[in-house]
Amino acid sequence: MTGAAATHFLRDLAIILSVAALVTVVFQRFRLPLVPGYLAAGVAVGPEIARGLITGPATIRALAEIGVVLVMFFVGLEFRVRRVARLAPRLGLAVMIEIGLMLALGFSAATLLGWTGLERLLAAGVVAISSTAVIAKSFEETAPDWRLRDLVFSLVVLEDLVAIVLVAVGTTVAFGAPVDVGSLGGLLGRMAVLLGSMVVAGLLIVPRVVRAVVALGRDETILITAVGLSFLFALITEAAGYSVALGAFLAGVLMAESGVGHQVTQVVQPVRDLFAAVFFVAVGMLLDPAAALAAWPTVLLFVVVVTVGKIVGVSMGAFLAGFGTRTAVQAGMSMAQIGEFSFIMAGLGVAGNVGGRPLYSVAVATAMVTAFLTPVLIRRSEAVACWIDRRLPRPIQTFTSLYTAWAETLAGGRTDAARWRPRQRMVAWLALDAALVAAALIVGSFQLTRETAWLAWLGVPARVERVGLLTTAAAAAVIFGLGMVRTARRLARTIAESVVPPVAAGRVDQGRSPRRVLEITVEIGLTIAVGIPLVAVTLPFLPPFGVPAMIGAVLLLLGFAFWRTARDLDSHTRAGAELVAHVLARHGAGEVGSLDRVREMLPGLGELSPMRIEAGSAVAGKTLGDLNVRGLTGATVVAVARGGGQRLVFPSALERLEEGDVIAVTGSHQAIMAAEALTHARDTNSPSSDTAATAPPAGPPSGG
Repeated sequence: MTGAAATHFLRDLAIILSVAALVTVVFQRFRLPLVPGYLAAGVAVGPEIARGLITGPATIRALAEIGVVLVMFFVGLEFRVRRVARLAPRLGLAVMIEIGLMLALGFSAATLLGWTGLERLLAAGVVAISSTAVIAKSFEETAPDWRLRDLVFSLVVLEDLVAIVLVAVGTTVAFGAPVDVGSLGGLLGRMAVLLGSMVVAGLLIVPRVVRAVVALGRDETILITAVGLSFLFALITEAAGYSVALGAFLAGVLMAESGVGHQVTQVVQPVRDLFAAVFFVAVGMLLDPAAALAAWPTVLLFVVVVTVGKIVGVSMGAFLAGFGTRTAVQAGMSMAQIGEFSFIMAGLGVAGNVGGRPLYSVAVATAMVTAFLTPVLIRRSEAVACWIDRRLPRPIQTFTSLYTAWAETLAGGRTDAARWRPRQRMVAWLALDAALVAAALIVGSFQLTRETAWLAWLGVPARVERVGLLTTAAAAAVIFGLGMVRTARRLARTIAESVVPPVAAGRVDQGRSPRRVLEITVEIGLTIAVGIPLVAVTLPFLPPFGVPAMIGAVLLLLGFAFWRTARDLDSHTRAGAELVAHVLARHGAGEVGSLDRVREMLPGLGELSPMRIEAGSAVAGKTLGDLNVRGLTGATVVAVARGGGQRLVFPSALERLEEGDVIAVTGSHQAIMAAEALTHARDTNSPSSDTAATAPPAGPPSGG
């Protein structure tokens, strides 16, 4: 670097850091999220507005590349392989639904805009992954409930794993590699070999080196070693033809496995924050404001796709994973943005000259808008979740309360390997059938546009050849599709029977209604979890309405069956509530065993628990609508017994609780604990509150 070049570089770096410092101070002062501020600052000093202030694009790209490496290294440092293995069976369902939906929506939006095939693929990747940085900063400012924080960050961890694959695929296709089954399969195979080799070699070397360096007790040595290894791994993956983000992420994962990752995190975090600021400012500098303003309808479309798609996809996936309506909706509203990976995906289009400049401008503008919206959405998420819960039809309200308890029961039985092994085999068969359906459809679509040499040599007319190939592909897809349906039904029945076991022949089956609605719900969940990714995978190769129409028809039929069984469940639950109210009126809250007997007589009603409204309770004198028990805790009040033998079954929101009332609530274990904390809270204005102990707030379970 010549003297003049060095001076220009230092001047550019000084401008970027000064602007980042100013943004930090101003945005912290007004309690605004920092990431969109960095992006806006980059736009202000970028070459499109402040012409000549920054020397050239090479400096911007170099700084952004350094930022990418350190941001992705830190993401890997917070990545825990054991945690992913523990969460994957439950949250993998939610991530499959959400990522599949976003890929399909992003590809469809780009198709609607008339973009090319490669631009569509990059656009799908741009909208798929939420921003870890924006979420982390927003959570620091809003301090959400620990359950929501744990769920969102767990989903983000699994998203990051998917994002690494998307970046690797995007890197290949952006630089001219053909997009077909063989090339993508070869890409994933080569990437698996490279990652496997790096992981094996890295696990033998990196953890030992990191532990030895940490044992020296010098922060300087830890910092230099960590940053050096991250850039070394980034260089290796770039030389192999993949993104630097992949290598930096892998370096962080290997360091985390050393057992001293938290010490490395403490040392590296200030440097990460520094270069993350540089990265976001540099990204903003690459935005062309004129192009973004000219494409404002496109930006608006992508903002709607990201916001609505993320809220719907995450909420649906989290609910099906068993996290309840309130937490699921809050998680969806917390993840309704794009960020680091979106810039990387859009940047691949610029680097590969794939018409990426308009996409890059749209991606950065979309990220800025959604980043500004995120804190607002998080702050409003609890109110929106409660509003949605209150307006659900009564049978659906009953179902959502019990479904969370069923999912908790199912998750608690994972330690029984003998029971889970058959289910794992069925899941494997389901995934294999789905992959074969996708392969049959994609291969058939490719062969329709080509002429098979040996058939042409035999003199088979082209039209006959196409009809034959189409018939063969359709037959294979139907055969494997029917296999998917049979496996999904068998798996759903097995899961439902493990939660609500069937009775012996000749006995009255009181658990038939909850078992049936759970079985249909699992079928719907499996159809969505398999169908949405199948749509996302086949969209680039097939007409846009074929596969979605078939999956939509299946979901419509299952939806009718679900509504009928949900109404039956509501009647079943009301009958159980009548019995609960009768028992409470006779025995009160002290006879817990009596409700155990009710649970045996009417299985599938969740963890029924009686609670007494004591004198001085904060809930005494308030209506159930004011308390919003189900919206705040996830538990449902099914019965109230009060003096004089008065019994209320499924009391309305206008019902006012009184001192001495005995209520019965149902739901998951966590929901019951939260409801107990709510009912045991003391009224600070009550005379008896001075001597009464206040129940501690519900917190995370031990080990969690």
